[in-house]
Amino acid sequence: MNYPEYKKLDLPEIGKQVLEKWLKEDVFAQSISSREGKPAFTFYEGPPSANGLPGIHHVMARAIKDIFCRYKTLKGFQVKRKGGWDTHGLPIELSVEKTLGITKEDIGKKISIEDYNKACRREVMKYKEVWDDLTRKMGYWVDLDHPYITFENNYIESVWSLLKKLYEKDLLYKGYTIQPYSPAAGTGLSSHELNQPGTYRNVKDTSVVAQFKVKRESHSEFLFKDVDTELYFLAWTTTPWTLPANCALAVGEKINYSIIKTYNPYTGIPITVVLAKELVAKYFSSKGNEIPFDEYKLGDKVIPFQVLAEVQGNCFRE
Repeated sequence: MNYPEYKKLDLPEIGKQVLEKWLKEDVFAQSISSREGKPAFTFYEGPPSANGLPGIHHVMARAIKDIFCRYKTLKGFQVKRKGGWDTHGLPIELSVEKTLGITKEDIGKKISIEDYNKACRREVMKYKEVWDDLTRKMGYWVDLDHPYITFENNYIESVWSLLKKLYEKDLLYKGYTIQPYSPAAGTGLSSHELNQPGTYRNVKDTSVVAQFKVKRESHSEFLFKDVDTELYFLAWTTTPWTLPANCALAVGEKINYSIIKTYNPYTGIPITVVLAKELVAKYFSSKGNEIPFDEYKLGDKVIPFQVLAEVQGNCFRE
């Protein structure tokens, strides 16, 4: 047998020649047909989404998948490899609505449900040809001509059929989870959707600083030294609706805390608070350290304060 002689290493050209040989001799199809009757190794492509362009991470993942299928083929298995397309909804719907200049409320009014679905089906397969081209160029063997597509009825019905079998085997149960929810889209959000570009942005929002009253007990006496008022821990939260369910307050073992005498800005009552030393400047104006306590009046913008002591978090252990 004569082998081609290469005077210069040109990997792209070699890859092109290999692919042409595979295509001419239909090697992928032969790897399946030549093993008719052999034990089967079933492979369904974990489907990508063709509404976005492929990236290098897709090439890496597919190379790993291909290794297993080729290994099983070499071990004598018949490996039919079925491609697929994931047509998940929310990013597609949002893109279509933006393109058409509509909102969810307009579906069935400004645009029929049928036309809206057609637009979504076109959008979700927007880059299919680009994906197919990359798949062939990287030498990834998978059946692109008969893919499963998650929006097609035969796929949807197969999922319902499997779900029914799970139900009949008493493998389904009712549970509860905390899930991110989009009021605008009217649906729950997956981790994939929460990582879409533009999902996060910095915003200013209302937060709450809660006071947790400290009980005067044997293990907390060291906190009450020189304290002649009620004593509270300060804790900041952006989710105040969770406060009624709080069971504990965490203290950082290596964090330095300041014990500060001041006034409650809403009631004008003298109190003493505990908060992280590094956060004192965020809660108290430096001018407050210069104002005599007896001159404070409820409603004053600057609240007087005095640092009574500093302790480390490990002191809060019993």
